Parts: sequence; C-alpha cells; structure tokens
Amino acid sequence: MYKVTMYGALLLVCMPVVAVYAATLTAPSMSSVDYNKVPIVEKPLYQPPLQEVVDVLSSGLTSTFEEVQVSVADSPDLTQPPYNLTAPGLTGNAKLVEIGGPPYLLPLVQRDKLYDLAALARHLRRPRALLAGAGAGPWPHISVNCEGIINLSIRDGVVDQGTRIVSVEPVGAAKGQSGYLQRRLPNNETRTALLGNYLLSEGKPGKVIKVVAKKRIGPLNFITAIRETLKNHYGDKVVGLGGMFMLQAGKVKFHVMPDFSATALCSDADVDAWLHYFEMNAPITNVGTLVTGDHGLDLRVQHFHGFSAHGSGGHYHYDTTPADVHYEGYFVVAESVIRVDAPQETHVIGRD
Repeated sequence: MYKVTMYGALLLVCMPVVAVYAATLTAPSMSSVDYNKVPIVEKPLYQPPLQEVVDVLSSGLTSTFEEVQVSVADSPDLTQPPYNLTAPGLTGNAKLVEIGGPPYLLPLVQRDKLYDLAALARHLRRPRALLAGAGAGPWPHISVNCEGIINLSIRDGVVDQGTRIVSVEPVGAAKGQSGYLQRRLPNNETRTALLGNYLLSEGKPGKVIKVVAKKRIGPLNFITAIRETLKNHYGDKVVGLGGMFMLQAGKVKFHVMPDFSATALCSDADVDAWLHYFEMNAPITNVGTLVTGDHGLDLRVQHFHGFSAHGSGGHYHYDTTPADVHYEGYFVVAESVIRVDAPQETHVIGRD
C-alpha cells in the first residue's frame, strides 16, 4: 500500500530545514540497501503485438515529426559504435525496474539510499542480465552527486560495466559558470543511488520496435511523443517500453545535477533553480524507460539519460534544433514492471 501525500510530509520537511539536513549527513551506514528488507512488487503490463505498436506510432508520431518511419526490425549489434551498449540486443524476458524515487532526493537527500544493481540481478535470479536506463549515479564513488547513465551487463556473475556518470565541474561552481565531466565506472562499481528507471532483459539480439524521426514540428520531445501516442490509443491498459535511442543529428537540452542541496527543494521551481542545464551535440546514446500510466505503483512515467564518446551526457529534456534533429530508437515492449523500495510518502516534484 503506497501512501501518496503531495503536500503533507513535504511541508513538514521543508519547515525544519537545518535539523533534517543534519540527520542526512550522519546516515548510519553507507552500505547498499538489503533487498530482503525493502518492498519489491511486480505487476504485469499490457503487451500488444509489436506490429500493432508500430501501426499506432506510425500514425501518431506524424503530428510531432515531419519524417517518421516505424517498423519491427532486428536490432543492430548495440555493442558497436555509435550505440556502445554492453549487450548486443534488448530482448529476452524484458521487464522494467523502478528503484526508489525523487522523494529520496527531494526536498532533502536520503544518502543511505544506495542500490547495488549486480546484487539486484542476483536477488531477482537473473544470472544473465542487461540493465540499461536513467538514474542517480553512485555518489560515494566520487564523493559528489552525479547523473547515472546505466549500461551494465552481467553474464553468470561476470560484470561488464559500461555505465557513465556525469557530474558538474568544478564542484560547487555557480549555475551558468560550470561545465560537466563524464566518467566510466569500473567493473567493481555496480551501485546506483536514490532513484532509477531501468530496462532489465537478457540483452539478446531479436525483434524490436525501430523508430526513426526527423524534423520536429510539434511541441513534444521524442519520448513524450511516443508515450502520449501510446497512452491515447491504449487508455487504461498500461504499456511499458524500455530501450535506447540515438540522437544522430542536432542539439539537445540536458541537465546535470550538482551536489546535493543544503536547503530543502520544495517545488519544481526550486529544482529548476538548482539544476545545471547545458546544450549538447549529437551523437548521443540515450537509455531509459517509459510507461503510459503509474500502474498504482507511483511510477515515473518517462526517464532517459544519455552519454557520448565526446564527453557529453546527462538527463534528456528535448531537442533545441527541431529542423535538424534526427532520432533513431530501438525499444522492447516490457512484460511487467518491478517496483523496488518505493517511498512510502511521495510527491510529484522533480519528475520532468
């Protein structure tokens, strides 16, 4: 049972700012969450046939993009450039996983919310797994908050860690005067923090939904256009997609989180003032998930992060050069969603 309180507990936290923040600095342990001691709930998702999804998107995306091509296709080898994932495909027992949530970051951070993704795969009895998506990076690894672009494969206990993290540089720089730094995690660092939305599959080659879209003519971003098109067609039947898309051409607006705020962030305006925004250039590989409803699990309905060979990366918002933009996406329809350690008290802040 999830207690959804948009304002009650939030207002209590936003009032005694100093006392609550002091408690977060003295978290009793920096060990990862024990999955035997947190709630884990799995619910099935509606799985329409791939060709049906293709037909729905082929029609619906034309209001957002001038050129649209959607098909059922064999994915290319996604380990190769420019994709650079750690598994060749996206298929095989595909599910969505949402860990934690924005209430563990906002209004004030709960630093003890660390999650070991390799341990999660073991807990879920997935000896062969691809985990790919958007989350908060493992802040203890670099001693500062960071974005996580999760790209992790496990084969019978052997980790291939392709995850990148992106942090504001220099640490503590004022908004508008900062840059960012992308780093790749080593194989022995498999943690994430606070929140995340991931595709979990066997990473096998196979049939996927391929979406190519060029020249944006509508107001929605690429992922929102896909999600809204599916939602409008399927209504109360909750459909979930996971996968990746390439920004092949154009520029995009991304954000990178700075270090944790010492003062409570109590509104979307507060979050917007805290985040650092950058315009970034193609090519960029983006990974994440979308669902057409929260399925009674307080889900984040869309979340994609990107990384690149040229060092750009962070949280995808939208393209800034609509006439030039070129997207190429590969997605699987998920069987179910696994909700891990959902906050008992939640809010809707910081979910853009």
